[in-house]
Amino acid sequence: MDARKTYQLGEPVHALDGVSVDVPRGSYTAVMGPSGSGKSTLMNLVGCLDTPTSGSVFVDGADVGAMNDRERTRVRGEKVGFVFQTFNLMPRLTAVENVALPLVFRGVSKDERHERAASILERVGLGDRLEHAPNELSGGQRQRVAIARALVNDPALLLADEPTGNLDSETGANILDLFDELKAEGNTLVMVTHERDVAERADRIIHLLDGKIERIEAVGDLEGRQHDDESAASEREGARGDGGAGGRDADVGGDGS
Repeated sequence: MDARKTYQLGEPVHALDGVSVDVPRGSYTAVMGPSGSGKSTLMNLVGCLDTPTSGSVFVDGADVGAMNDRERTRVRGEKVGFVFQTFNLMPRLTAVENVALPLVFRGVSKDERHERAASILERVGLGDRLEHAPNELSGGQRQRVAIARALVNDPALLLADEPTGNLDSETGANILDLFDELKAEGNTLVMVTHERDVAERADRIIHLLDGKIERIEAVGDLEGRQHDDESAASEREGARGDGGAGGRDADVGGDGS
């Protein structure tokens, strides 16, 4: 897409500087990079929250830059689910009302909205907090409400900005398991994170630096290398434990097979 985004802040600031990346349908992509690398800008463009200064961004085959405001709003509401780092919940609505809100704009009946919202809140561990307002919830609970809201519309694309950042390790692992399930069901996920172990749950990791793609890392290849390294270390340890002759016998046996 060769997307570029420049902000005029006294002098030009190139938040994205010629980024080209394809996010295949059904894939799970993590985005990593230091502060100011362009992660949030990339998410905003893919999520139709902003348009590029130059270049193109396509979502489900449609050019975001060529859309008017109404068309971008429709795509955001129907095709994209967001998990914001700062939650962005409506303070006067209960948890279940916050989660159901995206369904209002799709004309879903009140009873069905409540049922679907309650169900997804149960899945993220908040089945007993349906009627609580955001100020009655902890930071981690508010984040889970935000995740539930992003999922309730069954989006084609889920964009998550640090989705486990405010969660304890057990709840964070449960959310990542849920993301794995969504990916297995054919959903497309893009996740920004600073946590290496979280990023490794994805299929690949895009590393950004100074508004450009530094490298794209295939997680499957990484896991294979780690497995090979662990196997080699285990063999070396076995050789030391059995003595030199035993080690050679094991090597010969391995070659013969």
